[in-house]
Parts: sequence; C-alpha cells; structure tokens
Amino acid sequence: MKYNQYLKDTIKISEIGLGAWQLGQNSGWKSMTENEAIQLVQKSLDLGINFFDTAPNYGHGTGEERLGKALKGVDREKIVINTKFGRTHTGTINWNSNYIRESFEGSLKRLQVEYIDSLIIHSPPSEYIDGNKNDHYQILDKLVEEGKLKAYGASLDTYDDMMLLLDTTGSKVIEVFFNIFHQATARGFERAQKEDVGIIVKIPLDSGWLTGKYNAESSFDDVRSRWSKEEIQTRAKLVEKVKAIFGTAENLSQKAIAFCLAYEAVSTVIPGNVSIEQLLSNVQSTEISISPGIKEELEMFYQSEIKKLHLPW
Repeated sequence: MKYNQYLKDTIKISEIGLGAWQLGQNSGWKSMTENEAIQLVQKSLDLGINFFDTAPNYGHGTGEERLGKALKGVDREKIVINTKFGRTHTGTINWNSNYIRESFEGSLKRLQVEYIDSLIIHSPPSEYIDGNKNDHYQILDKLVEEGKLKAYGASLDTYDDMMLLLDTTGSKVIEVFFNIFHQATARGFERAQKEDVGIIVKIPLDSGWLTGKYNAESSFDDVRSRWSKEEIQTRAKLVEKVKAIFGTAENLSQKAIAFCLAYEAVSTVIPGNVSIEQLLSNVQSTEISISPGIKEELEMFYQSEIKKLHLPW
C-alpha cells in the first residue's frame, strides 16, 4: 500500500480508502450484518488501509456505529476518519448551520472517538458552498479551534463548486466526483495541491460501469434505475472504447482506479466494495501503473467524445 499526504497535521493516508456506506444496517442497495461489516474493516486494516470515509446517514447511523466498533482498540493516531454533515442519521436532510454541532457530536458518539480528522458537507446544494453567504464555516472553524476536528470541506461534483469552496472558505478537504467518464473536476486538482487541500475521489468506477460487467442490455432495479435505456446504451459504447484504449478488457476496474491515482493531487480513492473479494481487487489497483501515454489518451477521449455528452450521474 502506498500513502499520500492528506492534511498537514495528520499521518499520510492509504491511496485506497474504505468507503463505509455499505457497512450500515439496511443501507439500501446492499446490506451487511454487523459481523460482516466488522470483518470487512478489519481486513482493510490488515491490507494497510488507514483511511475511512463514513456519514451519519449510512444505515441510519449504524454505519458509523459499526465502523466505531471495528476500530475500537486500534491506535487512533494511526487511522484517519472522515465523516459528513447534512444528511442525517434519521434519513432526513438538514443543511442548517445550527445543526452542525448536534450532527458532529452524534458522529463522535457513534464512532466512539474524541475527535474527527475531517468533516465534509455531504453533497450540498451550491448555495451552501459559498462561505461569504453562510456561517457554516465559522462553526466548523470553531470545532477546529476546540480540537474536536482537524479540517473540513465538502463533497462536490463540479469544478465551479470546487472553486467557490476554495475561494470563500478555509476548506482543506474536497471529496470529488472523478473518473474516466467524468473528468471535469480535474481542472481544480492543481490549485488544490498548491493550497494543501486533500482530494478524496468518489465514484471512481462510475457506479459500476467501469468494472466492465454491464452492457447495452443491462437493466437496474436499484438507485441506478435512474438511467434511461438510451443512457445505458451510450455508456455501454463508451466502455467498449475505454477497453480499446487499454488494449484489453482485463482488470478494467483496477485500471479505472489506477487512472484516478495517476493524478498526484489525489490523496485517496474510495471505490465501493461489499465483499472481501471486491476489497482485495480494489487494493490490487495500486499495483497497476497507468502510462503517461494511456493517461493522455483517456484525457483526450474525454475531451473529444465524452464531455459534450453531459453524462448524468
């Protein structure tokens, strides 16, 4: 496992992190027992993973609770925990700044920790990102001053929102939507790196498409049912072109993750995994090196063919 800079005052973090959404009870698409969740976290630690990304709404609070149980007894200074604000443990949404402290204290309790390394606003509407118009960031600064929090930021999908956050707040963490099919946020990577802002890459496999296991005839009955038949066919064609660029369909998911890690500004990537097998595959991505030529070809493919499509999430 390789480790990258995240925050100035934390240890370096594993370039593959564990996204802990699936740990919760009745999390949605997949659900784990508490024993399975704890085993997955413990296997992650065995593999050298020290970065854990969670949120209050994962399994209505049970995601944080199970992560806390699994990490109990682990040296707190050797792990880094990121959680979120805005989507609550009761399944509601609350962006009000006066709820930040209550949400944060709930996360501390469920995780069984005395401090949290980073707290990000969980995919907020753009109007909550501007620090000149919201007092959220003053409250977050106060939590930092109190020693309960090391840094804060937001989970964002666009370059414009990245720039607004960096221009108007003291954010030092951004969780960005970035993968071969969605490269727009890479425009903000250089600035983030210059300003010592940690970058967490979310959705690196484009909700499963970049695993190569779906095609034009695929259908979905979960959150991915949002895609129309036409959108499914479009993505299927793009997947075939990505395979052609790599020259093979073999290990596509690992190569897609390795593409994200090819950017020096990226601190960690949090691919989804609902089994030990998937976890092992994701970690093996670190053994793959994307050549500068292939990286450039994928960037050109995005600019010439994908960008104009405005692919929906």
